[in-house]
Amino acid sequence: MSQVKAYAALTNDADLVPHKIERRNIKDTDVKIEIDFCGVCHSDIHQVRNDWKNSKYPVVPGHEIIGRVTEVGSKANNFKVGDLVGVGCMVDSCRECDSCKENLEQYCENGATFTYNGVDKDLGGHTFGGYSEQIIVDKDFILKVPENLDTKAVAPLLCAGITTWSPLIEWNVKKGDKVGVIGLGGLGHMGIKFAHALGAKVIMITTSPSKAEDAKSLGADDVLISKDTEEMKSHANSFDFILNTIPVGHDINPYLGLLKRDGTMVLVGAIEPIDPVHGGALVTGRKRVAGSLIGGIKETQEMLDFCGEHNIVSDVEMIDIQNINTAFDRVVKSDVKYRFVIDMKSLKEA
Repeated sequence: MSQVKAYAALTNDADLVPHKIERRNIKDTDVKIEIDFCGVCHSDIHQVRNDWKNSKYPVVPGHEIIGRVTEVGSKANNFKVGDLVGVGCMVDSCRECDSCKENLEQYCENGATFTYNGVDKDLGGHTFGGYSEQIIVDKDFILKVPENLDTKAVAPLLCAGITTWSPLIEWNVKKGDKVGVIGLGGLGHMGIKFAHALGAKVIMITTSPSKAEDAKSLGADDVLISKDTEEMKSHANSFDFILNTIPVGHDINPYLGLLKRDGTMVLVGAIEPIDPVHGGALVTGRKRVAGSLIGGIKETQEMLDFCGEHNIVSDVEMIDIQNINTAFDRVVKSDVKYRFVIDMKSLKEA
Protein backbone atom coordinates (compact mmCIF):
# COMPACT_ATOMS: atom_id res chain seq x y z
CA MET A 1 0.00 0.00 0.00
CA SER A 2 1.00 3.60 -0.44
CA GLN A 3 -0.21 6.88 1.03
CA VAL A 4 -1.30 9.70 -1.27
CA LYS A 5 -2.60 13.22 -0.76
CA ALA A 6 -6.32 13.83 -1.06
CA TYR A 7 -9.13 16.14 0.02
CA ALA A 8 -11.84 14.60 2.17
CA ALA A 9 -14.95 15.40 4.15
CA LEU A 10 -14.67 13.87 7.61
CA THR A 11 -18.32 14.52 8.57
CA ASN A 12 -21.46 15.56 6.73
CA ASP A 13 -21.36 19.15 8.00
CA ALA A 14 -17.64 19.85 7.60
CA ASP A 15 -15.63 21.41 4.79
CA LEU A 16 -13.35 19.23 2.69
CA VAL A 17 -9.81 19.34 4.08
CA PRO A 18 -6.39 17.88 3.19
CA HIS A 19 -6.25 14.20 4.06
CA LYS A 20 -4.02 11.16 3.46
CA ILE A 21 -5.52 7.97 2.00
CA GLU A 22 -4.23 4.49 1.23
CA ARG A 23 -4.03 3.10 -2.29
CA ARG A 24 -3.54 -0.63 -2.87
CA ASN A 25 -0.46 -2.18 -4.42
CA ILE A 26 -0.85 -2.66 -8.14
CA LYS A 27 -2.20 -6.06 -9.23
CA ASP A 28 -1.64 -7.90 -12.53
CA THR A 29 -4.77 -6.41 -14.10
CA ASP A 30 -4.37 -2.94 -12.59
CA VAL A 31 -3.32 0.40 -13.99
CA LYS A 32 -1.91 3.22 -11.85
CA ILE A 33 -2.93 6.73 -12.90
CA GLU A 34 -1.46 10.08 -11.90
CA ILE A 35 -4.50 12.35 -11.79
CA ASP A 36 -4.22 15.61 -13.72
CA PHE A 37 -7.82 16.82 -13.62
CA CYS A 38 -10.99 15.88 -11.76
CA GLY A 39 -14.46 17.24 -12.44
CA VAL A 40 -16.83 18.40 -9.71
CA CYS A 41 -20.25 16.76 -9.93
CA HIS A 42 -23.35 17.66 -7.92
CA SER A 43 -23.31 14.03 -6.78
CA ASP A 44 -20.04 14.80 -4.99
CA ILE A 45 -21.89 17.36 -2.89
CA HIS A 46 -24.80 15.03 -2.17
CA GLN A 47 -22.37 12.36 -0.98
CA VAL A 48 -20.24 14.72 1.11
CA ARG A 49 -23.32 16.14 2.81
CA ASN A 50 -25.00 12.73 3.19
CA ASP A 51 -28.09 13.89 1.32
CA TRP A 52 -28.74 10.29 0.24
CA LYS A 53 -28.21 8.91 3.77
CA ASN A 54 -25.60 6.35 2.68
CA SER A 55 -22.29 8.21 3.00
CA LYS A 56 -19.26 6.61 4.61
CA TYR A 57 -16.62 8.91 6.05
CA PRO A 58 -14.10 10.09 5.23
CA VAL A 59 -15.58 10.85 1.80
CA VAL A 60 -13.05 11.52 -0.95
CA PRO A 61 -15.25 12.50 -3.91
CA GLY A 62 -14.48 12.62 -7.61
CA HIS A 63 -15.63 10.39 -10.48
CA GLU A 64 -14.63 12.49 -13.48
CA ILE A 65 -10.94 11.61 -13.55
CA ILE A 66 -8.38 12.34 -16.26
CA GLY A 67 -4.70 11.47 -15.97
CA ARG A 68 -1.67 9.66 -17.33
CA VAL A 69 -0.73 6.04 -16.81
CA THR A 70 2.37 5.69 -14.64
CA GLU A 71 2.43 1.90 -14.11
CA VAL A 72 0.69 -1.14 -15.57
CA GLY A 73 0.20 -4.66 -14.28
CA SER A 74 1.54 -7.63 -16.23
CA LYS A 75 -1.91 -8.46 -17.63
CA ALA A 76 -2.97 -4.89 -18.40
CA ASN A 77 -1.29 -4.93 -21.78
CA ASN A 78 -3.92 -2.79 -23.50
CA PHE A 79 -2.39 0.21 -21.71
CA LYS A 80 1.12 1.59 -21.50
CA VAL A 81 2.93 4.19 -19.41
CA GLY A 82 2.10 7.68 -20.67
CA ASP A 83 -1.36 6.88 -22.03
CA LEU A 84 -4.01 9.56 -21.50
CA VAL A 85 -6.89 7.83 -19.73
CA GLY A 86 -10.07 8.43 -17.78
CA VAL A 87 -11.98 6.88 -14.91
CA GLY A 88 -15.68 7.54 -14.51
CA CYS A 89 -18.30 6.60 -11.95
CA MET A 90 -17.41 2.88 -11.63
CA VAL A 91 -14.23 0.95 -10.90
CA ASP A 92 -15.63 -2.61 -10.84
CA SER A 93 -18.74 -4.79 -11.08
CA CYS A 94 -19.59 -8.47 -10.65
CA ARG A 95 -19.00 -9.08 -14.42
CA GLU A 96 -21.24 -12.18 -14.27
CA CYS A 97 -24.84 -10.95 -14.20
CA ASP A 98 -26.92 -10.31 -17.32
CA SER A 99 -26.38 -6.55 -17.11
CA CYS A 100 -22.60 -6.87 -16.91
CA LYS A 101 -22.55 -9.37 -19.79
CA GLU A 102 -24.50 -6.84 -21.86
CA ASN A 103 -21.94 -4.08 -21.12
CA LEU A 104 -24.34 -2.35 -18.76
CA GLU A 105 -22.19 -2.47 -15.64
CA GLN A 106 -23.99 0.55 -14.18
CA TYR A 107 -27.00 -1.74 -13.66
CA CYS A 108 -24.96 -4.61 -12.19
CA GLU A 109 -27.45 -6.86 -10.41
CA ASN A 110 -24.97 -7.56 -7.64
CA GLY A 111 -24.00 -3.90 -7.25
CA ALA A 112 -21.38 -2.03 -9.23
CA THR A 113 -18.37 -0.74 -7.29
CA PHE A 114 -18.53 3.02 -7.53
CA THR A 115 -15.40 5.13 -7.69
CA TYR A 116 -16.00 6.59 -4.25
CA ASN A 117 -18.09 5.43 -1.32
CA GLY A 118 -18.30 1.96 -2.87
CA VAL A 119 -17.18 -1.28 -1.25
CA ASP A 120 -13.40 -1.62 -1.48
CA LYS A 121 -12.89 -5.31 -2.24
CA ASP A 122 -9.11 -5.09 -1.81
CA LEU A 123 -8.40 -2.94 1.24
CA GLY A 124 -11.75 -3.24 2.99
CA GLY A 125 -13.79 -0.22 3.92
CA HIS A 126 -14.91 2.02 1.08
CA THR A 127 -13.43 3.42 -2.12
CA PHE A 128 -11.87 6.86 -2.48
CA GLY A 129 -12.31 9.01 -5.58
CA GLY A 130 -10.43 11.47 -7.72
CA TYR A 131 -9.87 14.39 -5.36
CA SER A 132 -6.46 12.78 -4.89
CA GLU A 133 -3.03 12.47 -6.48
CA GLN A 134 -3.32 8.94 -7.82
CA ILE A 135 -5.76 6.12 -8.34
CA ILE A 136 -5.33 2.42 -9.13
CA VAL A 137 -8.09 0.82 -11.21
CA ASP A 138 -8.66 -2.49 -12.99
CA LYS A 139 -7.90 -2.22 -16.71
CA ASP A 140 -11.48 -3.10 -17.69
CA PHE A 141 -12.80 0.09 -16.09
CA ILE A 142 -10.32 2.50 -17.65
CA LEU A 143 -11.14 4.59 -20.70
CA LYS A 144 -8.84 5.81 -23.46
CA VAL A 145 -9.07 9.56 -24.01
CA PRO A 146 -8.58 11.05 -27.50
CA GLU A 147 -5.40 13.13 -27.43
CA ASN A 148 -6.83 15.83 -29.71
CA LEU A 149 -9.32 17.03 -27.11
CA ASP A 150 -8.80 19.77 -24.51
CA THR A 151 -7.81 17.44 -21.70
CA LYS A 152 -9.14 19.43 -18.76
CA ALA A 153 -12.54 19.82 -20.44
CA VAL A 154 -12.82 16.06 -21.03
CA ALA A 155 -13.22 15.29 -17.32
CA PRO A 156 -16.98 16.05 -17.04
CA LEU A 157 -17.69 13.82 -20.04
CA LEU A 158 -17.15 10.87 -17.70
CA CYS A 159 -20.35 11.67 -15.80
CA ALA A 160 -22.28 14.61 -17.27
CA GLY A 161 -21.33 13.49 -20.76
CA ILE A 162 -22.22 9.82 -20.55
CA THR A 163 -25.37 10.57 -18.52
CA THR A 164 -26.78 12.54 -21.45
CA TRP A 165 -25.21 10.52 -24.28
CA SER A 166 -26.58 7.15 -23.14
CA PRO A 167 -30.32 7.96 -23.39
CA LEU A 168 -29.86 9.76 -26.71
CA ILE A 169 -28.29 6.60 -28.13
CA GLU A 170 -30.62 4.13 -26.38
CA TRP A 171 -33.69 5.91 -27.77
CA ASN A 172 -32.08 6.24 -31.20
CA VAL A 173 -32.07 10.01 -31.55
CA LYS A 174 -31.15 10.73 -35.15
CA LYS A 175 -30.93 13.38 -37.82
CA GLY A 176 -34.18 15.27 -38.20
CA ASP A 177 -35.69 14.31 -34.83
CA LYS A 178 -37.10 17.13 -32.72
CA VAL A 179 -35.37 16.88 -29.34
CA GLY A 180 -36.07 18.92 -26.23
CA VAL A 181 -33.52 19.42 -23.47
CA ILE A 182 -34.99 20.61 -20.18
CA GLY A 183 -32.58 22.51 -17.96
CA LEU A 184 -29.34 24.27 -18.92
CA GLY A 185 -26.69 23.14 -16.47
CA GLY A 186 -23.88 20.60 -16.36
CA LEU A 187 -26.09 17.90 -17.86
CA GLY A 188 -28.24 20.07 -20.09
CA HIS A 189 -25.37 21.78 -21.87
CA MET A 190 -23.94 18.38 -22.83
CA GLY A 191 -27.37 17.17 -23.95
CA ILE A 192 -27.60 20.11 -26.36
CA LYS A 193 -24.11 19.50 -27.76
CA PHE A 194 -24.69 15.79 -28.32
CA ALA A 195 -28.19 16.09 -29.79
CA HIS A 196 -26.94 18.80 -32.16
CA ALA A 197 -23.98 16.66 -33.24
CA LEU A 198 -26.34 13.75 -33.91
CA GLY A 199 -28.25 15.94 -36.35
CA ALA A 200 -31.40 16.55 -34.32
CA LYS A 201 -33.38 19.78 -34.23
CA VAL A 202 -32.66 20.83 -30.64
CA ILE A 203 -35.00 22.95 -28.53
CA MET A 204 -33.78 24.18 -25.15
CA ILE A 205 -36.69 24.14 -22.68
CA THR A 206 -36.19 26.49 -19.74
CA THR A 207 -37.99 28.81 -17.34
CA SER A 208 -35.33 31.51 -17.88
CA PRO A 209 -35.38 33.67 -21.05
CA SER A 210 -31.89 34.88 -20.10
CA LYS A 211 -30.48 31.45 -21.03
CA ALA A 212 -31.57 31.66 -24.66
CA GLU A 213 -28.34 33.14 -26.02
CA ASP A 214 -26.15 30.60 -24.22
CA ALA A 215 -28.34 27.71 -25.37
CA LYS A 216 -28.07 28.74 -29.01
CA SER A 217 -24.30 29.16 -28.73
CA LEU A 218 -24.13 25.53 -27.55
CA GLY A 219 -26.08 24.27 -30.56
CA ALA A 220 -29.77 24.73 -29.74
CA ASP A 221 -31.91 25.70 -32.74
CA ASP A 222 -34.52 27.41 -30.61
CA VAL A 223 -35.57 28.06 -27.01
CA LEU A 224 -38.95 27.30 -25.46
CA ILE A 225 -39.89 29.19 -22.29
CA SER A 226 -41.92 26.69 -20.30
CA LYS A 227 -43.72 29.39 -18.30
CA ASP A 228 -45.18 30.83 -21.48
CA THR A 229 -48.52 29.07 -21.97
CA GLU A 230 -48.91 30.13 -25.60
CA GLU A 231 -45.40 29.00 -26.50
CA MET A 232 -46.01 25.63 -24.86
CA LYS A 233 -49.24 25.23 -26.86
CA SER A 234 -47.43 26.00 -30.09
CA HIS A 235 -45.04 23.08 -29.47
CA ALA A 236 -47.69 20.62 -28.23
CA ASN A 237 -47.48 17.04 -29.52
CA SER A 238 -44.37 17.74 -31.59
CA PHE A 239 -41.28 16.36 -29.82
CA ASP A 240 -39.84 12.95 -30.66
CA PHE A 241 -37.70 12.89 -27.52
CA ILE A 242 -37.18 15.01 -24.41
CA LEU A 243 -34.13 14.81 -22.15
CA ASN A 244 -35.12 16.03 -18.69
CA THR A 245 -32.09 17.13 -16.65
CA ILE A 246 -33.92 18.92 -13.81
CA PRO A 247 -32.08 17.73 -10.65
CA VAL A 248 -35.00 17.87 -8.19
CA GLY A 249 -38.55 16.61 -7.97
CA HIS A 250 -40.96 18.61 -10.15
CA ASP A 251 -44.18 18.47 -12.16
CA ILE A 252 -43.47 16.63 -15.41
CA ASN A 253 -47.06 16.80 -16.72
CA PRO A 254 -46.65 20.01 -18.75
CA TYR A 255 -43.71 18.45 -20.60
CA LEU A 256 -45.66 15.30 -21.45
CA GLY A 257 -47.98 17.49 -23.50
CA LEU A 258 -45.01 18.38 -25.71
CA LEU A 259 -44.38 14.78 -26.79
CA LYS A 260 -45.85 13.48 -30.02
CA ARG A 261 -47.48 10.04 -30.15
CA ASP A 262 -44.95 7.37 -29.10
CA GLY A 263 -42.58 10.05 -27.86
CA THR A 264 -40.33 9.48 -24.84
CA MET A 265 -39.13 11.70 -22.01
CA VAL A 266 -36.11 10.40 -20.11
CA LEU A 267 -35.26 11.59 -16.60
CA VAL A 268 -31.55 11.81 -15.79
CA GLY A 269 -31.46 14.39 -13.00
CA ALA A 270 -34.17 13.82 -10.39
CA ILE A 271 -33.13 10.92 -8.15
CA GLU A 272 -36.05 11.53 -5.81
CA PRO A 273 -39.85 11.45 -5.89
CA ILE A 274 -41.54 13.47 -8.62
CA ASP A 275 -45.02 14.96 -8.58
CA PRO A 276 -47.92 12.65 -9.54
CA VAL A 277 -48.11 11.89 -13.24
CA HIS A 278 -51.49 12.23 -14.96
CA GLY A 279 -52.18 8.88 -16.57
CA GLY A 280 -54.19 10.44 -19.34
CA ALA A 281 -51.14 12.32 -20.60
CA LEU A 282 -49.48 8.96 -21.27
CA VAL A 283 -52.42 6.82 -22.31
CA THR A 284 -53.86 9.12 -24.94
CA GLY A 285 -50.62 9.33 -26.90
CA ARG A 286 -48.88 6.05 -26.06
CA LYS A 287 -46.18 8.21 -24.52
CA ARG A 288 -43.38 7.05 -22.28
CA VAL A 289 -41.48 8.33 -19.26
CA ALA A 290 -38.21 6.54 -18.58
CA GLY A 291 -35.01 6.93 -16.59
CA SER A 292 -31.36 6.43 -17.37
CA LEU A 293 -28.22 6.07 -15.22
CA ILE A 294 -24.78 7.02 -16.62
CA GLY A 295 -23.60 4.33 -19.10
CA GLY A 296 -21.51 1.18 -19.32
CA ILE A 297 -17.79 1.16 -20.04
CA LYS A 298 -18.20 0.18 -23.71
CA GLU A 299 -20.75 2.93 -24.29
CA THR A 300 -18.62 5.49 -22.46
CA GLN A 301 -15.67 4.66 -24.70
CA GLU A 302 -17.90 5.05 -27.75
CA MET A 303 -18.95 8.48 -26.45
CA LEU A 304 -15.33 9.56 -25.98
CA ASP A 305 -14.47 8.38 -29.49
CA PHE A 306 -17.45 10.37 -30.85
CA CYS A 307 -16.26 13.42 -28.93
CA GLY A 308 -12.80 13.00 -30.43
CA GLU A 309 -14.26 12.87 -33.94
CA HIS A 310 -16.54 15.89 -33.40
CA ASN A 311 -14.29 17.88 -31.02
CA ILE A 312 -16.89 17.92 -28.25
CA VAL A 313 -15.92 18.74 -24.66
CA SER A 314 -17.63 20.33 -21.68
CA ASP A 315 -17.60 24.03 -20.91
CA VAL A 316 -15.55 24.28 -17.72
CA GLU A 317 -14.24 26.65 -15.10
CA MET A 318 -10.91 25.64 -13.59
CA ILE A 319 -10.25 25.76 -9.85
CA ASP A 320 -7.51 24.81 -7.41
CA ILE A 321 -8.36 22.11 -4.88
CA GLN A 322 -7.99 24.65 -2.10
CA ASN A 323 -11.12 26.40 -3.43
CA ILE A 324 -13.31 23.29 -3.51
CA ASN A 325 -15.62 24.33 -0.68
CA THR A 326 -16.43 27.62 -2.38
CA ALA A 327 -17.01 25.71 -5.61
CA PHE A 328 -19.48 23.39 -3.85
CA ASP A 329 -21.48 26.39 -2.67
CA ARG A 330 -21.49 27.85 -6.17
CA VAL A 331 -22.69 24.57 -7.69
CA VAL A 332 -25.64 24.54 -5.30
CA LYS A 333 -26.47 28.08 -6.44
CA SER A 334 -26.08 27.08 -10.14
CA ASP A 335 -23.30 29.65 -10.36
CA VAL A 336 -21.05 27.92 -12.90
CA LYS A 337 -20.98 27.54 -16.69
CA TYR A 338 -21.18 24.63 -16.71
CA ARG A 339 -18.83 22.39 -14.71
CA PHE A 340 -15.96 22.99 -12.33
CA VAL A 341 -12.78 21.02 -12.94
CA ILE A 342 -9.99 20.78 -10.38
CA ASP A 343 -6.41 21.22 -11.58
CA MET A 344 -4.81 18.52 -9.43
CA LYS A 345 -1.43 20.17 -9.76
CA SER A 346 -2.71 22.39 -6.93
CA LEU A 347 -2.90 19.32 -4.67
CA LYS A 348 0.46 17.87 -5.67
CA GLU A 349 2.29 21.16 -5.15
CA ALA A 350 0.58 22.06 -1.87
